[in-house]
Amino acid sequence: MALWSDVGTIFSAFASLDSYEIRNSLKPDAAWVFGTMATAVLGLVMMWIYKAVPWLDRHLERSIMVYSYLAIAFIIFWGVIDRFVFSNQQPWSTTIPPLLFMIMAWFGAAFNVRLRTHLSFAEFRTAMPRTGQLACLTLDAVLWFIFAVIVVVTTTRAAALSASNFQIVLGTDNTMQWWFLITVPFSAILMTARVFENFADDIRNYRDGNPMIKQAVIGGDL
Repeated sequence: MALWSDVGTIFSAFASLDSYEIRNSLKPDAAWVFGTMATAVLGLVMMWIYKAVPWLDRHLERSIMVYSYLAIAFIIFWGVIDRFVFSNQQPWSTTIPPLLFMIMAWFGAAFNVRLRTHLSFAEFRTAMPRTGQLACLTLDAVLWFIFAVIVVVTTTRAAALSASNFQIVLGTDNTMQWWFLITVPFSAILMTARVFENFADDIRNYRDGNPMIKQAVIGGDL
């Protein structure tokens, strides 16, 4: 009963939008129960949104990746000109780009889960019987979901800790670190939606007799 009481406390803390309350509520092990439920439910919601809005399905993560990359490139480009031409340097020019790279990397990871361009051992699996292929793809889905839960819980704790301590990005006056950190659990939710999409495709292919293992292409289309 104490476990579910702690889970209820977490719900109340998030409803209050108080970073200090959220930080304290996520300390017990109940955070893992809450994180598992939240990851699964929000992943299903995002999968439904992807199906309802095909444009987001094709472009959401890629758009975030591209704009993050362009922002990094612009900051570095202007930083070089600012330093060697105007003998000046913005104090945040070396702290903002790593945070933007973090965003680009995590959303890229979510998109490439959908493309299955992470380690998949496709050549080995192609030689397996269909039941073995489905077992491997199911294992992929389970492991990715567990990974997403770990990311959601740990990075939400980190974001809540940062927000409750009013941590600012070095070199800035009022840019909070948690504004960037909170994008990581959100990207893990998108990753979960991609896992669910892939698993639904796998079940459909297994039932219809379609090929289950396909060659992954980095940067390919959905």
